[in-house]
Amino acid sequence: MKEISLHILDVVENGIAAGGDLITILVEEAPERNILTLEVSDNGRGVSQEVQAHITDPFYTTRTTRKVGMGLSLLKAAAERCGGGFSFSSREKSGSTVVCSFLYNHIDRAPLGDMPQTFVALLAGYPDVDFNYRHTISGKTFEMKTRDIRHELEGIALNEPSVLSYLKSAIREGLDGLKMP
Repeated sequence: MKEISLHILDVVENGIAAGGDLITILVEEAPERNILTLEVSDNGRGVSQEVQAHITDPFYTTRTTRKVGMGLSLLKAAAERCGGGFSFSSREKSGSTVVCSFLYNHIDRAPLGDMPQTFVALLAGYPDVDFNYRHTISGKTFEMKTRDIRHELEGIALNEPSVLSYLKSAIREGLDGLKMP
């Protein structure tokens, strides 16, 4: 994938497909320590130890709609190619967590991508899922929780075009604020 945000999108969609209705996305950019870390967790049904043993095998999948599952294997390869690491943990009936890291300045690291657009795409497609998104750059943090936003909207759907537009701008502004000295 050309951007890390697309990997995040894939992992989140896996969690939702597994019944998750609360997804947490953590992004930490620490250029001063030369590391980019991602963590995506869900409260879905989790996977068995047997499935976990094959989770990054691209030719193993539990899906009946296709015979391959490339997402996690590609993410793992991308992280390892950039001097980073990958881990997957899960408990049946409790959800799963994917954590990966990249050397921040590695020449082969894909760009993070458009996180505001990625987050808004998730809200548009899954308006009933609760998302917690926290993004840290050099120790400064931006956070957005859809449960809080839903409360403020008093019944207006998160996937209303005007709401999505506002949220995209708010995320972009929040992330831009993290980059200021």
